[in-house]
Amino acid sequence: MTAPVPVPRGVEDLLRTLAPQVLGTLVRRHGHGAFDACEDAVQEALLAAVVQWTGTSGDPAGGDGVPENPRGWLLTVATRRLTDQWRSERARRDREAAVFARDPAGRDGPAPGEDRPAEHDDTLTLLFLCCHPALSPPSQVALTLRAVGGLTTAQIARAFLVPEPTMAQRVSRAKQRIKAAGARFGMPPRDERDERLRAVLHVLYLIFNEGYTASSGPDLQRAGLVAEAIRLTRELRRLLPGDGEVTGLLALMLLTDARRAARSGPGGLLIPLTEQDRTLWNAEAIEEGTALVTEALTWSPPGPYQLQAAIAAVHAEAARPEDTDWRQVLALYRLLAHLSPNPMVTLNEAVALAMVDGPSAGLDLLRTLDGDARMSGHHRLAAVRAHLLETAGDAGGALEAYRQAARGTTSLPERRYLESRAARLRTTRLEEDEKSR
Repeated sequence: MTAPVPVPRGVEDLLRTLAPQVLGTLVRRHGHGAFDACEDAVQEALLAAVVQWTGTSGDPAGGDGVPENPRGWLLTVATRRLTDQWRSERARRDREAAVFARDPAGRDGPAPGEDRPAEHDDTLTLLFLCCHPALSPPSQVALTLRAVGGLTTAQIARAFLVPEPTMAQRVSRAKQRIKAAGARFGMPPRDERDERLRAVLHVLYLIFNEGYTASSGPDLQRAGLVAEAIRLTRELRRLLPGDGEVTGLLALMLLTDARRAARSGPGGLLIPLTEQDRTLWNAEAIEEGTALVTEALTWSPPGPYQLQAAIAAVHAEAARPEDTDWRQVLALYRLLAHLSPNPMVTLNEAVALAMVDGPSAGLDLLRTLDGDARMSGHHRLAAVRAHLLETAGDAGGALEAYRQAARGTTSLPERRYLESRAARLRTTRLEEDEKSR
């Protein structure tokens, strides 16, 4: 959401929470075919709210203040904007007739004092729509951030380092594909709901990961995306408090993001987990994340996000790297590999195995990925192999693997880190050669 005046943090947070609820209500009433028009109306209502509630200076004392029922206020204003827009079109009568037939009792929306009860919150339905299986994961991410997150197209484009027109086309195509797929605004059938929820969780996980470790560009992390992923996951947990994987994903995000202040040093150089100053970790986030995953595991069957959160909690409990319970970490990774096998899990399992049984055991496990097409040329495979080779004392092999990993990454901080490891090994080898002469 872009406004011409500074927005107080409390008002901004409120508007970003209410925006998907209002948009969801409008789309439910008017049909997904009116998605664009509904979204435009909501954006205009948000801008009107900023100006009217806070005044032209952005100071809450200079405006009317937040109304008693802000959601109803936004819904009324957005509905009026939508009605005004359609009245200016030649097809007004047909469209209004269709809207009346779809929802005759609430065409103009509830009055500001007549907000819907919490059980009619459409945010979850909107999340399911944005994560429709007809869309590719990048399109699901873009549409979720736009419609549910309330980010402008320009903000999303900046976050993913692509031109704004490119992101605008991606969002537009996503809406067109949903329309072409015949999607209806409503909860999916029960037999599809679990699969669609997994897609929603995956999209939130992708948003978090892109923010926590940027896949390209000069920055190691993009705090805005991390914060948005955590906010949206909190909202999802509010809507689905009895889902263990939703709780597990929130716990994983909190426990992982708790390390943010310790992940980079002067100049933005990446600091690996075992070398971080753990006094910089966010104790409050660790406490919340640990409590969430511990509680979820008492009543929910363990799922991939809960297990990843449990692993993060084991690391968080160790005051020093050498205090880490690597046997427990390895056991959790093996269970995760059984429930959700994928090469990234194997990479992490290899590191844990090396810490328990030595680097040779870890390298043996890594070799099982050499023929995996998904990992072909992936810099993380080379980076883990380099670390284990260095630990095993194979400086030559580690040097080449570090160089390979550095060539493969598009993240500048990761490349600098990998090149620094390679340079350090090269210097050590030259010094050893000099001594042996």
